[in-house]
Amino acid sequence: MNKSDSPAAHAQEGRALAVALKYAPGDRAPKVVAKGRGLVAQEIIARAQAHGVFVHESPELVTLLQQVNLDDHIPPALYIAVAELLAWLYRMEQGDVGAVLPSNAGLVEE
Repeated sequence: MNKSDSPAAHAQEGRALAVALKYAPGDRAPKVVAKGRGLVAQEIIARAQAHGVFVHESPELVTLLQQVNLDDHIPPALYIAVAELLAWLYRMEQGDVGAVLPSNAGLVEE
């Protein structure tokens, strides 16, 4: 990753992207509950961190999730990538500090 491709560089240029997902037991898939770029993205990230919500950095995944409308479920093409991330987060919350963060191997561009 060169310096201009780093998330910090994108944030400085007002190009930061953020998407917030919500998943509740019984839902068929996670929903996009917030998304934005630039200052809005920075605010989404700040609020998540202030509330102890895990923030994961994945430019490829966030770019695909930006295409999903607010309050819509994620599309089936993203199920594997998001499920891997949620499974990793669950293992971390259960104290499995050796859990390996998933790659974006489950991403399928539409």
